[in-house]
Amino acid sequence: MTKLYNILIFILLSFPMQAQNFDHSSWTKLLQKHVSNEGQVHYKTFKTDNKELATYIRYLSKNTPNDTYSKEEKLAYWINAYNALTIDLILRNYPIKSIKDIKKPWDQRIWTFSDEWYNLNAIEHEILRKMNEPRIHFAIVCASVSCPKLLNEAYTSKNLDVQLTKATKDFLADNTKNSISTDKLELSKIFQWFAKDFKQNGALIDFLNLNTDIKISNKAKTSYKDYNWNLNE
Repeated sequence: MTKLYNILIFILLSFPMQAQNFDHSSWTKLLQKHVSNEGQVHYKTFKTDNKELATYIRYLSKNTPNDTYSKEEKLAYWINAYNALTIDLILRNYPIKSIKDIKKPWDQRIWTFSDEWYNLNAIEHEILRKMNEPRIHFAIVCASVSCPKLLNEAYTSKNLDVQLTKATKDFLADNTKNSISTDKLELSKIFQWFAKDFKQNGALIDFLNLNTDIKISNKAKTSYKDYNWNLNE
């Protein structure tokens, strides 16, 4: 009996159970209701669904990913968490003209995940950026005009690569955020603030050339646009 038991334990450890995927459908429902295809957020109406948002955040806080989850599942989870918490932060202080009207908005510890306090900076810098996926910078949104647009559907592990690629290409193609030509670049300050993230597999130009239809010269002159922190509504 003991021998059989040991064999069963060995089999279970050798073939661990697959982690269950997260259900982000309620987040998609909220986004489709209150966020336009252009990424504009209707905070006034979003506020009427505060309870639904709180329920989704509570679901996330009680179901954090562990080591059994895939990288894609973790990325989707934390991207959705970051965006949901940003919306929550704005709604807690709405009406405001800018996220910067809130005192230290990215340092506020008002949410717990698995009984640990988190803020937006921790999610971005200690979790997402350490996963070596530079396209997260076009998926997480800081509630401002110059940010990438907020996707009006949840990120999911199944569709993550397609979603991140589209978010990146859409951001680069937006002339209000980036002006790109063969020999001249006027880029979002995101590329300046997080420069090293875009140089993991070559130079910044290499990253840009992977995500634009314009062939950019390695000698292109680069400058950065002013960042508009007005609310993305």
